[in-house]
Amino acid sequence: MSEALDEWVECQYGHAAKFMMQSISPVGIVKSRPGFGQRISPRKGAIVASPVPASYDPDPDYFFHWYRDSAVVIDALRLLFEDGAAGADAAEHFADFVRFSLSLRELDGRGLIDAPWRSKVTPDFEKFLRSNADLSLAHGEGILGETRVNADATLDISSWPRPQHDGPAMRALAVLRWIRALQIEGEFAVAVSSLLRTDLAYVRSRWRQPCFDIWEEEKGLHYYTLRMSAAALESGSDWLERERLPAEAQACREEALAIRRTLDGYWLHRAGHYRSRTLESGQTSAKELDIAVILAAIHAFGNGGSHSVDDKRMQATLECLERLFSADYAINQGLPADRGPAMGRYAGDVYYSGGAYYFSTLGCAEFCFRAAAGGGAQDWIKRGDAYLRTVHAYSAGNGELSEQFDRTTGAQTSAKHLAWSYAAFITCVAARREITRR
Repeated sequence: MSEALDEWVECQYGHAAKFMMQSISPVGIVKSRPGFGQRISPRKGAIVASPVPASYDPDPDYFFHWYRDSAVVIDALRLLFEDGAAGADAAEHFADFVRFSLSLRELDGRGLIDAPWRSKVTPDFEKFLRSNADLSLAHGEGILGETRVNADATLDISSWPRPQHDGPAMRALAVLRWIRALQIEGEFAVAVSSLLRTDLAYVRSRWRQPCFDIWEEEKGLHYYTLRMSAAALESGSDWLERERLPAEAQACREEALAIRRTLDGYWLHRAGHYRSRTLESGQTSAKELDIAVILAAIHAFGNGGSHSVDDKRMQATLECLERLFSADYAINQGLPADRGPAMGRYAGDVYYSGGAYYFSTLGCAEFCFRAAAGGGAQDWIKRGDAYLRTVHAYSAGNGELSEQFDRTTGAQTSAKHLAWSYAAFITCVAARREITRR
């Protein structure tokens, strides 16, 4: 490893920590959506995907609390807390996150069907509203299938792909990891237990049902969602045993085994990679080779066995993705020997620049660092560092990270200050430190 890379990594780590915190409980920001007649004043515990109040002008409006993104961020905050980069306020942010998440259970879309709020929506925005039929499903357990909510803990009224089932699984995993990092007791322990049992019950009951993928584009059964569901149930079963809830623990174990058997069927022998999805329609998707599979391996964590970073089939999937983006992106042509390819989502992506994503490229780096623990350490570390050098090459000098960087020019595009980009850097560096400091 080079001293120059090490120096940049540590500097960028500090930037990532600082910028990510802007998305956590952003109570000082008021987001106006005049077309929807809304004025959003965030509550403590909300985590917005981007704190920049954009309105597709041209940057997207990401001032929402996505279940998935918020789980990624709160988990990265735990790492900052554990290494001393975040103080006691990090634990308070986690507590606020739990309370915010519990408050969402009170939401009921049925009360919006005949309410006067529609009169505030401008005529040109009416086409973006969710239907009454959709609102009628948003109550009780159905709230856990919402893709995102407003930062003030109200329902998202826009027509948006839903349901998604990865959010409760990821939230459960993040909370379980915080339990191991923090002494939790008293009334807060009761709140944490309530949130966990609700999320785990949802995962157990819904994993067989089609939902929208991680990118909110296609409905079906998805590798990422299934892998996160299995991880949550496996980790949750251990916690439930400790909580002396053996029946729930056994139910989680049984469903986790069933999910793993389903995941085994996602291997495509001829293509040489895990497919990312099976569509509800039964049709073949052009997105079968998808970075979401790699993200599943690192978000689920754990080394050893199938569907982990040590899985040879998972490693083959990474190689297929490397070949795809190496050929597809102009910025990957003629790379220096010490640089890895900039990584996107899937072939044919057209969202904004349809280019490389910071969390995709960082996710591949983290995959390599975690794989280093399973053997061939120096080769994997070198490979992970190559990805980091590419991120360095297309990062701003002040440490700011957007969602994408353009496939041709390398310029930052899409949402500014994406919290997931910063979280991905933090988790990647944590994995790098773990293996390089041994």
